[in-house]
Amino acid sequence: MKIVIFGSGLIGSQVAAKLTDAGHDVKALGRADGIDITTGTGIAEAVEGADVVVDLTNSPSWSDEDVLAFFRDGTGHILAAEEKAGVGHHVILSIVGADRLPDSGYMRAKVAQEDLVKAGPIPYTIVRSTQFFEFVAGIADAGTTDGAVHATPGHLQPIASRDVVSHVAEVVTAAPQNGTVEIAGPEPLGIDELVRRLFLVTGDKRSVISDPEAGYFGAKLDNSALTPTPGADAWIAPTTYDAWLAEKA
Repeated sequence: MKIVIFGSGLIGSQVAAKLTDAGHDVKALGRADGIDITTGTGIAEAVEGADVVVDLTNSPSWSDEDVLAFFRDGTGHILAAEEKAGVGHHVILSIVGADRLPDSGYMRAKVAQEDLVKAGPIPYTIVRSTQFFEFVAGIADAGTTDGAVHATPGHLQPIASRDVVSHVAEVVTAAPQNGTVEIAGPEPLGIDELVRRLFLVTGDKRSVISDPEAGYFGAKLDNSALTPTPGADAWIAPTTYDAWLAEKA
């Protein structure tokens, strides 16, 4: 298959490598390759002849207005180019529970992206994933004030990026589902607990304060918003957080 991936970051680079190893013709493209999805620059040429297009892009700015414009405009440009090129499958990576956190501008933008894909002309699959283990350090940094991390005890059910990659690669090479699949790690944990376990392994001396008001992407978090949807038959990844931390140690 000829597969074009927009986005060459943590997930995009790994998906490209995995699909290339499996014998597919894969290109992972970003701004350095002359692609600007917000203006449409380079997209038509990139998707010419592609069987599948995978959108793994992310907004460089997370302000509410910027992130909405990024996903709205970028998705529109990609879908229009795919229709002209006759692409048969459009895949995006979204977030489990995005529709349950309307107070978050980022989550609203991801829902808007999903809605455009659903209403668009291309057969599609939306993969909704929980947060990645690799991002816990960034969450801790974002919640740090005066040397202490304020982290909500609200639960995530985080997942290793390599498990995300494995499942996304399976979706990309399968038929379009014209629907949404959910993937998650094996264990729901409070964000405060995730940070504490990380610090035990890394030796970080910052204190961790359990703070229900700390929020997540601008929204207050309970124990169910970012865990798999009941009845969604989510795919549960094999790698536990503690096993992943042990590897890092």
